[in-house]
Amino acid sequence: MKRILFVCTGNICRSPMAEGYLKHLLKQEGLGDVEVTSAGVGAMTGQSPSKHAVEALADWGIDITDQRSQMISNSDINETNWIFGMTQGHVDMINSMFPEAASKTFLIRRFVDHLSQYDKEVSDPIGGNLQIYQTCRDEIKQGIDHILVNILSELKPQPCSSDDTNPKMTIAIASDHAGFASKEAIKLILESHSYRIDDFGTENENSTDYPDYAKSVAEHVAEEKADIGILICSTGIGMSIAANKVSGVRAALVNDLETARLSREHNHANVICMGAKGKNPEILWANLQAFLSAKCEGDRHKRRVRKITAMEQKQSHSVSAVDPAISQIIEKERQRQQENIELIASENFTSPAVMEVQGSVLTNKYAEGYPAKRWYGGCEFVDEAETLAIERAKKLFKADHANVQPHSGSGANMAVYFSMLQPGDKILTMDLNHGGHLTHGNKANFSGKFFEVVHYGVRKEDERIDYDQLEALAKEHRPKMITVGASAYPRVIDFARMGAIAKEVGAYLLADIAHIAGLVAAGIHPSPVEHADFVTTTTHKTLRGPRGG
Repeated sequence: MKRILFVCTGNICRSPMAEGYLKHLLKQEGLGDVEVTSAGVGAMTGQSPSKHAVEALADWGIDITDQRSQMISNSDINETNWIFGMTQGHVDMINSMFPEAASKTFLIRRFVDHLSQYDKEVSDPIGGNLQIYQTCRDEIKQGIDHILVNILSELKPQPCSSDDTNPKMTIAIASDHAGFASKEAIKLILESHSYRIDDFGTENENSTDYPDYAKSVAEHVAEEKADIGILICSTGIGMSIAANKVSGVRAALVNDLETARLSREHNHANVICMGAKGKNPEILWANLQAFLSAKCEGDRHKRRVRKITAMEQKQSHSVSAVDPAISQIIEKERQRQQENIELIASENFTSPAVMEVQGSVLTNKYAEGYPAKRWYGGCEFVDEAETLAIERAKKLFKADHANVQPHSGSGANMAVYFSMLQPGDKILTMDLNHGGHLTHGNKANFSGKFFEVVHYGVRKEDERIDYDQLEALAKEHRPKMITVGASAYPRVIDFARMGAIAKEVGAYLLADIAHIAGLVAAGIHPSPVEHADFVTTTTHKTLRGPRGG
C-alpha cells in the first residue's frame, strides 16, 4: 500500500484540508489502496480541524470533522512514500528532524511549474475569515491536482521504463567532437524507432568542451523535459563526471550490455554515458537497447537510490535552484572578479572559508546585547563565537579590550564619537582632500554635522602629514578628540607623536586603521594601540575578513 502524508504546523487547518481533498480524489479514481494522512511539526494531539477549514471543504461536499491532529512521528516517516509540506519551512523542519526523509519530502505545490519557488508555499490561514480559508483550500487543491498527475503512474504500478519501441519516450542526446559521428549514427537509429529526440550538439567534429554538452543534457533530464539522456565522448568518463554534478541526475558510464542493464535495474540511472573510442555504432546501440529495455527494480535498490537523492537534497536550496536571476548575477560578478586585476587598494578578496561562515546558520540568530547579557534566548553558541572573536582581536592587536560588533568601519567610528563626545564638541581630523575619510568630519557625513571640525593635512612639498601644523592647531583649538588615520595616505603614520600631541592638549586620540590593519597586525606598520585611546578598523581590506567593522 502506498502512503501519502501532508504536514503543516498545528495539523488543524492546511494539512487536514489536504488530507480530505486527496482522499476524495483518490476515491473518484478508484484508488482505495492508497492511504492519506496528515500531521503537524508542532501539533497538539487530538484537536479537531478548525471551523473554517471544515466549512471550506464542506463547500465541495467533503467532510473532515472526524480528523484529529497529531504530531509527526518516526512511524509516519518510515511508512510513507511521499511527504508534502505546506511551506519550505515545513520541508526544512522535516528534513532536519528526519534526514532520511529528504528524498521523499516536497513542497505541496512542487509540481506547479509556472509558479516561482516563493509562490509555491501555502500560507497559514489561521485567524483569518472563511474567504481566506477558501483561498488556502484552492491553493492546496492546485498543488494536489498536480501531485496526482505526477505520481498517478506510481500509484498504479507500472514498469519504470518503456521498451525500445515506445514512441512517447523523449531522449536528450549530445556529444563532444570525439563522439560526434557515433551520436549522429545513434540518433538516426532512435528516430527510426519513433523516439522523440532533443539534440544538444555538437554539430561537427571541431574541438569542443564536453562539460558544456553534459550540462545541457543533464539539466534537461533533471527538469523532466526528457525521460532519458545519452552522452557520448571519447571514453564516456568525462561526460559521466560532468553530468553527475547536476542534482537529480544519475549518470552511468556503460561499457557493455551488463553494465547497461544493471545501471538501470539497480541504480535507476537516467543518463547513459558511452565512449566512442574503439566501438562502432552497432555496439553502442546494443548497449543502449539494454539500457532502455531494463526495468528499475525496487526493494533494496530503491532504498539505496533514495539515499543518493537525500544527498542531492542538500543542493536543492542553492541560490541557482531558488533564485536563478540572482544566481546569474553572482556568476557574472564571480567572472568579473576572476578575469580582472583589482586595483582598488581597499577591496580585497575574502577566502572561501570566510564566505562559508557568512552564509551559515549563524545569520539566523538575534543576538542583541553582549555575551551572557543578551535580550534573546538561545544565544549560547553565538556567545561562544563572539567571545572567540574578541579574544582573537585582542591577541592580534595586543589590546586589552575589543568590541567586534560594529557592522562597518564607519559604525565603529560612530560608536567612539557618540560614546565620548557631545554634539558640538570640537574634533581635529585629517582633511578628506588630503587623504582622510568621510567619517573624519566631512560636511557630507554625520561626523561633520554633529561636531565642530578642524582639519589638518599634508605638506605640499612632500605630501606627508604636517605634524607641526597638527600640533599648532591642537594647541589653538583644544579639541575634545583628535582622529588619526586615512583612506588614501601611502606613508607610515607616526602614532607616537600623535599620542604625545593628544596628551599635551588633553584630547582623546582615535586611530582609524581600517586601511592598514593587516599591516599593523603583521608588524609591518607601527601599531597605535599603546598610543591611542581608541582604535577602530574594518574587518575586510588588508585583514581579508568579511565586510564589517
